[in-house]
Amino acid sequence: MTTYKTPISALVLIHTSDLQVLIMERADKAGFWQSVTGSIEGDETPLQAAIREVLEETGLDALAYNLQDWQVSNVYEIYPHWRHRYAPGVVENTEHLFGLELPSELAIKLAPNEHVRYEWVDWREAAKRVFSWTNVDALSKLGERRGLKL
Repeated sequence: MTTYKTPISALVLIHTSDLQVLIMERADKAGFWQSVTGSIEGDETPLQAAIREVLEETGLDALAYNLQDWQVSNVYEIYPHWRHRYAPGVVENTEHLFGLELPSELAIKLAPNEHVRYEWVDWREAAKRVFSWTNVDALSKLGERRGLKL
């Protein structure tokens, strides 16, 4: 039996107080940089997915830092090359946005099957490098929370 991904996910923008942002390059798509993101599993909530994904993708315990549910979600079209992961006919995903503020840039333990490298960059630089519009939107919202514009 094929298990399909649920088209509901969490995006966690990991950043420092001076707006350095963690971005990671995907293992399955060279040159595609992103924040922590992943689909909910089973009956977990988007918040539970966010906590799990941060641990899986970075080795960090999100609950040890300032994790905030930004109460924002975006619906986007799933890229055609990833649609096979979802049930037939599913073409859209709803992504819930979270922020995770760290006291400083921390060393990250990547999940090698998901990401090949990471960088800490200024939030505006991150917005130029991430591939998805929802990730750019999240970075814009991070700036807005500080009274700044992209």
